[in-house]
Amino acid sequence: MRNASNLRIIVIIWLAWGLLMVGYQAYVPARFQPQRPDRAVFWTAEATQNPPTGEESFLSSHVAWDSGYYLSIAIAGYDDPQMRAIPPHFSWRNPQIARKGDRPDWISMNYAFYPFYPLMIRGLMLPLGVLGLNPFATATLAGVLVSMLGTLGAMLALWDLARDDWGDDVGRRAAFYLLIFPAGMFLAQVYTEGLFLGLSFGAIALARRQQWMGAGLLAMAATWTKAAGVLIVIPLVWYWWQAGGLKKLVRQPAWTEARKMLWISSPILAYLIWSAWLGDSFRIVQSAYFNRGLLLMGESYADWSKAWASMFTNNLQARAYYLVEFAAIGFGLLACLLFWQRSRPLAIYSLIIILFALTSGEAQGMHRYVMAAPIIFLLPAAWGQNEAFDRAWTLGNVLLMGVFAATFSFGFWAG
Repeated sequence: MRNASNLRIIVIIWLAWGLLMVGYQAYVPARFQPQRPDRAVFWTAEATQNPPTGEESFLSSHVAWDSGYYLSIAIAGYDDPQMRAIPPHFSWRNPQIARKGDRPDWISMNYAFYPFYPLMIRGLMLPLGVLGLNPFATATLAGVLVSMLGTLGAMLALWDLARDDWGDDVGRRAAFYLLIFPAGMFLAQVYTEGLFLGLSFGAIALARRQQWMGAGLLAMAATWTKAAGVLIVIPLVWYWWQAGGLKKLVRQPAWTEARKMLWISSPILAYLIWSAWLGDSFRIVQSAYFNRGLLLMGESYADWSKAWASMFTNNLQARAYYLVEFAAIGFGLLACLLFWQRSRPLAIYSLIIILFALTSGEAQGMHRYVMAAPIIFLLPAAWGQNEAFDRAWTLGNVLLMGVFAATFSFGFWAG
């Protein structure tokens, strides 16, 4: 099948998915309301005691949890006077939280989030302004569109990563499996997942084809979208080395390979720029308020041990939630092992992505974080050549994804 035909099929599937997700998330809240509060995680009962308040828009069901931070940054900047702020020495033993406008010397919680996604929302708000919506509704629409456009990029990248080894049908199936993954509903929300997967998968696909400038630019943008973006340097370096980069570094003119190395190291350069600009405030808010950090082995082990124990309590909501979390972790690690011989760079990158998230502190969100590992979709897409597996995988994923999409639409915890 020609590339144009594959592209057309993927775009049609993506467009249908986008329309169906918007329609589904408008339909579900109109049909029923869940009983509050949500006790999926120890802290969600208090947070979901009452329905969410705030400005309503026609896409309000796509806004929950971290969405508010991205919209705040896009509309009013990191130092939005309406956003909550904490003192530089914040502690949960004596939690002090105030509006940034009331305490300009404190650190806005917006600093816990990377800038590229809100920047893309801000840029898209300009042409969408002709619709005459209020700023919040315009930013929400822009955020959903950015997420969905990023998802299209991720679908095309997965197709490209799969087609050389398995053929176009497996590539298209990998793109489809991305959409129906249980946490795939985040790809249609005001969340960074869609954009990040489009940028990171795109960078890896271009690096695999030795297109270093494009790979470097996408990798830089991915690094400014999520913390895990800096890890893209691993497959970039691997593909450069695999293509004889060390030998070329000696034989070719120094400037030729120096330009490649500049693009290959772009995630590290992007991280250093971000760190000098926003890094200090980010680390304070992430560690002090959100209890997140890098390689928090002891804290992570303790928190995941509690999560495992919660599956054996009478709390059915926690049991159901963590069942998916642990299934995602288990499948991700199994996929890395089974993919090891077929594609070492993708297996290593995926494994490090999973471990990076697993040791970040809080025991939550892993079914969302593992989506950054491309083999999560490539491996089952190859298995999907068996029709029975394809049907069963599709049915199981769609049912779970529908649950998470409904959960998010009501402002309940979805990961």
